[in-house]
Amino acid sequence: MIDSQAVRAYLLGLQDRITDAVAALDGQPFLTDAWEKPPTERLRGSGRTRILEGGAVMERAGVGFSHVSGDTLPPSASANRPELAGRSFEAMGVSLVFHPRNPYVPTVHMNVRCFIATKPGADPVWWFGGGMDLTPYYGNADDCAHFHRTCKASLAPFGDELYPRFKQWCDEYFFLKHRGEARGIGGIFFDDFSTQGFERSFEMMRSVGDAFLDAYQPILERRKDTPYGERERDFQAYRRGRYVEFNLVFDRGTLFGLQSGGRAESILMSMPPQVTWRYDWQPEPGSAENALYTDFLPARDWA
Repeated sequence: MIDSQAVRAYLLGLQDRITDAVAALDGQPFLTDAWEKPPTERLRGSGRTRILEGGAVMERAGVGFSHVSGDTLPPSASANRPELAGRSFEAMGVSLVFHPRNPYVPTVHMNVRCFIATKPGADPVWWFGGGMDLTPYYGNADDCAHFHRTCKASLAPFGDELYPRFKQWCDEYFFLKHRGEARGIGGIFFDDFSTQGFERSFEMMRSVGDAFLDAYQPILERRKDTPYGERERDFQAYRRGRYVEFNLVFDRGTLFGLQSGGRAESILMSMPPQVTWRYDWQPEPGSAENALYTDFLPARDWA
């Protein structure tokens, strides 16, 4: 049985748990911005954006919940799914991006979501999606291994085949084709997941969402007080440019939100607060910055 209210209640609780934990570490609370879209022909719904900016630990951290519905799907969602034609839909999820102040703390992204499309006289079409990925600036092998092992453990109860499949999916998805390089060291990514039935698929999504703090918080606590200088901050700003490029060119959630008439302020809260681009810049061979490209960005089995 499809229970969208149970999914909504879980997602709101997950947002609470994550923002409470990060606010306690930072010492600054999240600002809560509850919003509601006026009913329109394209999209209706509501959400709760939580944002922390200018903190001691987080330069910008956003955790958004949204629950929207509409009568027709945007092109990015329906182009390759002919069975969705003529269906109304609802989509809900929690999505977060943390941009820490310290360059030795990786940026992190996590998303868990549910999609349901219905049409009178037809069975509903539904699926879950989500995952999490880590984007270090100065890589640490122990951190990368911990992150991936936590992701792997979250999927283990649902089949040994899921982690390698979702890990590869993540490596392929978070890849900047125009740059020929990965955005970070990956994690797990899945979409259109419905093969284990609604209850079990929902349970898997919850397991991934619940694993986020276990995967990221120890890294944040270990690295947040590491000394750094202008050089490290400059490289952090340069690499953040890759984050912007991916989100605006490739990210399915960003494209779906903008094309369906979603709330731009909430959709674009994933953008870093400061970013730098340089023409044809290359890291110095043998430098810590170069190690990111040689030792961390190429896909490997971290778990």
